[in-house]
Amino acid sequence: MIFLVHNQAKTLVFCKKEGKELSLKAATISEAFWELAGLFPEELIIWMEEGQESNFNKDSVSKIFHHDLIMASFAVETRFLDDRIGYVDELPFINVKRNVQYPTWLMSADLGGIKGKVLLKFQSHFQHITYFEYLLNAIAKIGQQNGLFCYSAPGLVYKFSDKIQYTASNKRLFQFVAQFYKKPRLAVLGWCFKKYEKESYTYSLITGSLKKSFFQHKVDLSDIDIKSSKTQGLENSIDVVIPTIGRPEHLLNVLADLKKQTLLPKNVIIVEQKVDPKEKSDFSFNSEDWPFRILHVFTHKTGACKSRNLALNMVTSNWVFLADDDIRFNNDLLENAVAGSKVLGVEVLNLNCLKKGEKKIYDVIKQWGAFGSGTSFLRTTSIKTLKFDENFEFGYGEDIDFGCQLRNSGTDIIYHPTVEILHLKAPMGGFRQQIKNDWKQGDLQPKPSPTFMSYLKKNYNDFQILGYKTVLWLKFYKQQEVRNPFVYISEMKKRWNLSENIVSKISGNNVL
Repeated sequence: MIFLVHNQAKTLVFCKKEGKELSLKAATISEAFWELAGLFPEELIIWMEEGQESNFNKDSVSKIFHHDLIMASFAVETRFLDDRIGYVDELPFINVKRNVQYPTWLMSADLGGIKGKVLLKFQSHFQHITYFEYLLNAIAKIGQQNGLFCYSAPGLVYKFSDKIQYTASNKRLFQFVAQFYKKPRLAVLGWCFKKYEKESYTYSLITGSLKKSFFQHKVDLSDIDIKSSKTQGLENSIDVVIPTIGRPEHLLNVLADLKKQTLLPKNVIIVEQKVDPKEKSDFSFNSEDWPFRILHVFTHKTGACKSRNLALNMVTSNWVFLADDDIRFNNDLLENAVAGSKVLGVEVLNLNCLKKGEKKIYDVIKQWGAFGSGTSFLRTTSIKTLKFDENFEFGYGEDIDFGCQLRNSGTDIIYHPTVEILHLKAPMGGFRQQIKNDWKQGDLQPKPSPTFMSYLKKNYNDFQILGYKTVLWLKFYKQQEVRNPFVYISEMKKRWNLSENIVSKISGNNVL
């Protein structure tokens, strides 16, 4: 390990290797960062605030940096960007939970690390950035999009403050948004500052719009092999969970694909639902017809959340594949999913799910901001205490909420582009049924839907909610008939308030 010690991210104090101080040409922290990477590409470079040496938990390094494509830090007392980045960012990466290792590109200069050869990949792009905290966050923001695994890792330290201070000025915040988000988001930030902060940053808006954009900037990390040092000696036993309703032919096709797997599942748990209480099951499974055990539950209580929770309680294997009933896949899917999880040292894979003729959008393994409840492969231990929130039943949001639960418990979600599933999007059946509700008030419909408002209240910070509200109102204006902006704003306020009121009245009753 190489140690780069600084004072308040402004002054370079010293650099050491194996207890010996290094002599460098660099005069600044950022220059030293690049120089160390060039001199020691195979070493882990640890940066830290002066005085944190005794707080650094060296024993945790091998566990946290278990493969080369990992960048991690921890905000012991300070972090660069505050929660107002939520005005323009709706992804869960910015809602860091400090008591668990949490996937985030938000970096702190207090203490962190990155492999030298990985850092060098960013030199030609960001060598001009002299402000060290800005540089760390720039690397992580673009790195995460290109396959760098970025974390807030409390295991790096023995103790930390309950509250942290934020060091980025408003000017730096505007500059960062200008460079690393779509330009329209800069306008959203300006609007939110004017409306909610009662501050106007016209100059920052103008200067920010002229800054070079790195939004969706490409950095090639493909020649850096990922091979986790984590040992996973678990037996490769797999259970498959499939909720189904009204699609017997498609379910049988899924079972046929499972029957051909090179790594066969141990149990296939099918929760079959029928709306009409008079209807009977579409299936009669004979055990001798299948090379795995089928656990078939038939119920007239409908809902994807209910069915998945029921099935998850029946899982006994080390791995679980959450599957939809209208997918197709190759015979090596489960074997590749297990192998991919072990190579990466992760507990959850979100598999690449495409419709016929649809092109792959992302072709790198990367941290994922969503979660697919019918296309995911998980270690059973990661979900033992979790369940799908039935407040979202028959609506939308239960899958991304489950993803948030995983992250909040310290489990990362990784998208794998080469472990693929074909999604048929079968038109019949499904769980998104229309249900009667009294959401409408006169001619007024809640906006957004109470189910999604529930998700916002549960998983967004206050700034994310305000940012989402701003963008929603701007986008929806084009889709509705009211053209008078004052009338539109008045109506949207009422619709938003109606949605909030519904959520506050029935939250926790599982009737959304």
